[in-house]
Parts: sequence; structure tokens; C-alpha cells
Amino acid sequence: MRKRLVAEINVVPYIDVMLVLLVVFMVTAPLLVQGVLVDLPQSDAAPVAADQEPLIVSIKADGSYWLERGGEQRQQTLVDAVALVGKVLDEQPATPVLVWGDSAVSYGVVVALMSALQGAGAESVGLVTEPPR
Repeated sequence: MRKRLVAEINVVPYIDVMLVLLVVFMVTAPLLVQGVLVDLPQSDAAPVAADQEPLIVSIKADGSYWLERGGEQRQQTLVDAVALVGKVLDEQPATPVLVWGDSAVSYGVVVALMSALQGAGAESVGLVTEPPR
């Protein structure tokens, strides 16, 4: 008498692998958010859709300027940040420019940065806020 072949697939190992991957992604997902820690002001403004990756200039509470593009962040002086934004806009004029201003930074400093960015060639400069809680 010949033994019959069993044509069943044991899915238990696949479920184990799936659960391990789920745990790995759940642990690593919060770590993927990067950026300079800035206490953003709150607003009811609607989100803006961007076709290109934006160029982000951040002002921290201590008055330091940070430039972010493509996940890379660098602390800059105001003059250097504006010069780099100008170079990027010369090559890619449609790049959106966003300002992340800490809520502890004075209004005049944010306006001075926006004015300098417009002088560097940014047609419009967006302000980033957090939705109200």
C-alpha cells in the first residue's frame, strides 16, 4: 500500500513571521519621525499639498536656525541659510519653502526670516503650525 501525498500548506510559520514584522514596524515607526524640536504655535489652518519635497527653515527657541532638505538637517547662521535657500531655488524654482518658528521666538524674528527668504527668491513662504488640541 502506497502512502498518499499530503497537499496541505502549514501557515503557522508564516503567521509567526508576520507577527514579528508587525512588532518590528510598530517599534520603528515612531523613530522615523525626525526634525528639530520646535514648539509650533497652534492654528486651524488647512494643510497645504506640495508636489515637491519642501525646504524647511526652523527657528528654535534659542534663536538658532536649522535648514532641512531631504531628511538632512544642518544648523546654519541666518546668512548661510538664506544663501543655501537661494542656491536651491536657482536650481529648482518650484521648491516650496516652509518656516517652522518656535512659539517662543518673537514675531519680528520670524518676519525678518520670511523677508530674507523672499529676497533669496522664494515667491511664497509657508508657516507651519500644529492643529489645536
